[in-house]
Amino acid sequence: MVAEYTFTGRGAAEIAASVEQAVGQGTLAPGAALPPLRELATELGVNPNTVAAAYRVLRDRGVIETAGRRGSRVRPRPAVTAHDEIRLTVPPGVRDLSAGNPDTALLPPLGEALAEAAARHARQPTLYGHAPVDDELGSLARAAFDADGVPDGPIGLTSGSLDAMERALVAHLRPGDAVAVEDPGWGSLFDLAPALGLRPVPVGVDDDGPLSHDVDAALRQGARALIVTDRGQNPTGATISAARAQDLRAVLADHPQVLVIDDDHVHGLTELPLHPLAGSTRHWMLVRSMAKAYGPDLRLAVLTGDALTVDRIRGRYRLGPGWISHLLQHTVTHLCRTGAVDVAAVSAAYAARRDALVQALADRGVTAYGRSSMNVWVPVPDETGAVTRLLQAGWAVAPGARFRLSSPPGIRITISPLTVDEVPALADAVTTAIRPHRTGRFG
Repeated sequence: MVAEYTFTGRGAAEIAASVEQAVGQGTLAPGAALPPLRELATELGVNPNTVAAAYRVLRDRGVIETAGRRGSRVRPRPAVTAHDEIRLTVPPGVRDLSAGNPDTALLPPLGEALAEAAARHARQPTLYGHAPVDDELGSLARAAFDADGVPDGPIGLTSGSLDAMERALVAHLRPGDAVAVEDPGWGSLFDLAPALGLRPVPVGVDDDGPLSHDVDAALRQGARALIVTDRGQNPTGATISAARAQDLRAVLADHPQVLVIDDDHVHGLTELPLHPLAGSTRHWMLVRSMAKAYGPDLRLAVLTGDALTVDRIRGRYRLGPGWISHLLQHTVTHLCRTGAVDVAAVSAAYAARRDALVQALADRGVTAYGRSSMNVWVPVPDETGAVTRLLQAGWAVAPGARFRLSSPPGIRITISPLTVDEVPALADAVTTAIRPHRTGRFG
């Protein structure tokens, strides 16, 4: 049914603003059909090309989606209703296991690194015209990529992984293109794609990463990019295995034109080996954020990729922010050079809590997933009920709706604040809050 709403405006910008305002206010609900071009043009007394231009603007902003003769509709989750906004208000006295933050006790102290960066700045301040990437940081990043078998490529820097993904997508895709994404997966990425005018295509995930047959189907349906999490996938903890990587590379061999983006989500927090898809197509990028290992406020990610992709990212960065602060670069360089994070110890600390919770739930007949990183994913039949009952029992967990497109309901439990001694009580609470629910895959 076409939405019953009075559209206004004479120009494309005014018509688009009318629709966007109605969506933001909830007058036009997700999934509502918009009038055909000629019908709305007649109603407003404008040229159909004007309405077509308005619809293009709305599509590019991620507000609507168009499907040829099937018309245009408000997106099921338009950009104005971000996944990241699906959060709980945690009452006093409730243990907050919903935030997804690292354990601050496992983050390295920054005082010495910041002091060295400041002293270096005093000796030789960075001015306009300096190279955007510090030589030592570039060398350390390239050596780390080489050690993990990442193909050779130039080094770039961005303000976090999502920033890098946005710039890579913009470098190769255009509004209306489809991009294959893990489901369940990163809610911010689900919001980014439609905000760029792209159409996210969900791909199922299990412990070994994206399902090969789902990826194959998405690419055959025309997806022009594939974004995968190599290690510590959020929210499931999935890590791409050697066998899965081989299967995915075989699928990608038939689609050399596809942009492949690897997100090494928990670099520096896990000892599990890296099995990237980098280099399996002509255009690719692998990005590593410093946020999980060194702290979320260190807004720096290092990336590499094919020469064209990295050149486009760096070129566009020069026209905006210009460069990542060299004070920040020198701080991260010091942390890398001095081995500020004991990867084995940090990995073991997270694994002790994560594995204990997964096993405790299994002992109680509840299936849970968490191969690596700091989260455990629990499929549930009633997401809202499970979250509410756990909150009443004194535990705040993240509703799975933040991380899902079309996959079944679930909850995400961040184990960072937990101690191993607290695991039995939490497992009892989860078991009471949900009925045992088994599934062979996440989505």
